[in-house]
Amino acid sequence: MSQTESHNSPETKASPWWQRIPLTLQIVIALALAISLGIALGAGNPNPSNAALINNLAIPAELVLKALRALATPLILVAVLHTFMTTNIPGTAGRRLAVLLLTNTTAAILIGLLVANVLRPGTWGTLAKPEAKITGGGVDPWGLLKDAVPEAILKPLVDNNVIQLIVIALCFGIVLRGLKSEQIAQGKTGYQPIEDIIGILFESVIRILNWVIALVPFAVFGIVAKTVAEKGFAPFQSLAAFILAVLVALALQACYYLARVKIGSWVNPLKFLAGGADAFLTAFSTSSSTVTMPITFEVLQTKVGLRESSASLGALVGANFNNDGTALYEAMSALYISQVIGQHLNLGQQLVVVLTSIFASVGAAGIPNAGLVTMTLVFTSVGLPTEYIALLVTVDWFLDRCRTAINVMGDMTVSALLDGKKPRSMDEA
Repeated sequence: MSQTESHNSPETKASPWWQRIPLTLQIVIALALAISLGIALGAGNPNPSNAALINNLAIPAELVLKALRALATPLILVAVLHTFMTTNIPGTAGRRLAVLLLTNTTAAILIGLLVANVLRPGTWGTLAKPEAKITGGGVDPWGLLKDAVPEAILKPLVDNNVIQLIVIALCFGIVLRGLKSEQIAQGKTGYQPIEDIIGILFESVIRILNWVIALVPFAVFGIVAKTVAEKGFAPFQSLAAFILAVLVALALQACYYLARVKIGSWVNPLKFLAGGADAFLTAFSTSSSTVTMPITFEVLQTKVGLRESSASLGALVGANFNNDGTALYEAMSALYISQVIGQHLNLGQQLVVVLTSIFASVGAAGIPNAGLVTMTLVFTSVGLPTEYIALLVTVDWFLDRCRTAINVMGDMTVSALLDGKKPRSMDEA
C-alpha cells in the first residue's frame, strides 16, 4: 500500500473535531450556554415577545425523546437475544449466577424506592402539572400475569410494553440458545447465520442510538434554556435533591454489596474495595461497564485474589446481565417525577416499576446510556409523562458515571460470592 493510500484509509482518517470532544464536556458546555441564554431571556420573567422562541427551544429535546422511545423496545429485544446467543453460561454455576444477579438487582430497586419514599426529593420543588392524571389500582398479581402475555408478537414493540417484550425476548432467546447447543453437539453450524443476523441487528441499533446520543447536548441546551427562561432556577432545586437521594441510595447499595461479600465469601471487604479501585475509577471516568470489563477481570484475580473461573463468571458473563445501579436509578426517577408533578404511585404501580426495571435491565449493560434509553419504558409502564425525562437528562451525565461504578461493584460482588468461603491459596496448598 502506498503512503497516500495509507493516509486515506478509514482506519487512519481523523474524526471531526466535535466528535473528539467527550460527551460529558459537550453537555457541560451546553449547560453553561443554556443558563446564559435562559438568563438573557428573562430567568423566570420572560418577555411575551420571546414566547415563540422559548417554546421552540424544547424541540431538540422532544425529538431526542421521540427517537429514544422508538429505539428502546427494538434495542432491548435484540440485546436480550444477542446476550443469550453469544454468552457462555455453564449449568450449575449459571443457575447460581442468575439467582445472585436477580437478588442484587431486586435489592437495588427496593433500596432506590425506599430512599425515594423516605426523602421524597420531588417535593423539594414543583413543575407544571400534567394534563392527564395517572390512574391505577392496587396490587393485582393475576392482572400482571395476564398483561405479561401479548395479544400479538409485534404488539409490544408498538405499545412499548417492556414486560411483554421481555417475555417474547426470553422465550426466543431460550429456544435459540437450546437450538444452538443442539447444533454444536451434532457438529453443525446451522445456528451461525441466525447469530450473525442478531449480531448485525444489535450493532445497527447501537449505531443509530449513538447518533441520537450525539444530539443529547442540543436537547440539554434547549430544555435547560427553556426552563430557566420560563421558571428561573426553582425547578433545579428539586433536581439537586434528586441527585442527593440517588447518591444516598447508591451508597446504601454499595454497603449492601460489602455486607454480602463479608457474609458470603472469604474476601475482606476493605481488600475488596482497595483491590477494585482501578475498576471503579475506570467505570466512573468512562461511564461504561463494558469498557471496564477487562480491568475488572484482571483486578479480581491479581489484586482481590479470586479464582479465574469466578472472576470470569461475574465480570465477563454476569456483566452482560447486571445493571443494578441503572435499575435503581430508573425506579427512583419514576417515583421522583411522580412526586415532582404532584401525583402518587400506589403500591401496585411501584410493583410494576420494580418488575419493569428488572426486565429492562436484562442485557442492557453493554448499551451506551442504557438508563436514559430504558427509562422511557419504565415511565410508560405506569403512565408517567416521558416529557419530564428531558429534565433528568441535565443531570444524567453525572449520575450515569456513579451508577456505572455501582454496576461494576455488583459484578465484582457476584464474583466474590461465586468464589465461596475458601481462598484460592487453599486450592494451591
